[in-house]
Amino acid sequence: MSWLMPDAMFRTYDEITPEWLTAHGIRAILSDIDNTLAPYEQPEPDEKLRAWIDALRGAGITVALISNNERERVELFNRSLGLTAYWKSGKPFRKYLVRAMKDMGSDKHDTAILGDQLLTDALAGKHIGLKALIVPPIKDKTTLFFRFKRLCEKPFIRRFKKKHGIDW
Repeated sequence: MSWLMPDAMFRTYDEITPEWLTAHGIRAILSDIDNTLAPYEQPEPDEKLRAWIDALRGAGITVALISNNERERVELFNRSLGLTAYWKSGKPFRKYLVRAMKDMGSDKHDTAILGDQLLTDALAGKHIGLKALIVPPIKDKTTLFFRFKRLCEKPFIRRFKKKHGIDW
C-alpha cells in the first residue's frame, strides 16, 4: 500500500534541513507534535526545536502543527512558537491538512507532512498527495493499541530502509 510508504525518513526532525526541503520543492510542513517534535510529557518546545523552526522560517519555509491531541496541549506547546496550529485534527482524515495548506497559502505540490506514525501522519498526507517525512518515535507509548499500530507499520519501515540503504 503506497499510502503507508514514507517518501523520506530521518533519525530526528532536525535532520530535515532547509536546504533539503528547498532541494525537494517543499516550502511548507504540516507537523505532528507528540513523538515527532517532542515526547508527550514535554509541555513546551525546547531551544533546539525553536532554533529549527527559526531556521525554517529564515529559509521561507512555513510550518503548521497538526495534532490529534487536545486543544490545551497544542496551545501550550505552540505558545512560544506562534505557528498555525490545529488540535483534534482527526488524522488520518484530511480535513485539517487541507485547511492548513489553504491558511498557509501552499498546496500539495510544495507541502510535506512530518510525523512518527505511518497509520496517521503518512496516511493522511499521502491520501491528498503530500510527501510524507517520517521520524522514529521519540518515546513510544507502550499501550496495546500503540504496540499493534507499530507492528503494522514495521514491514513498510523495513522495506523503505532496505530500498534506501538505511541501517539505523
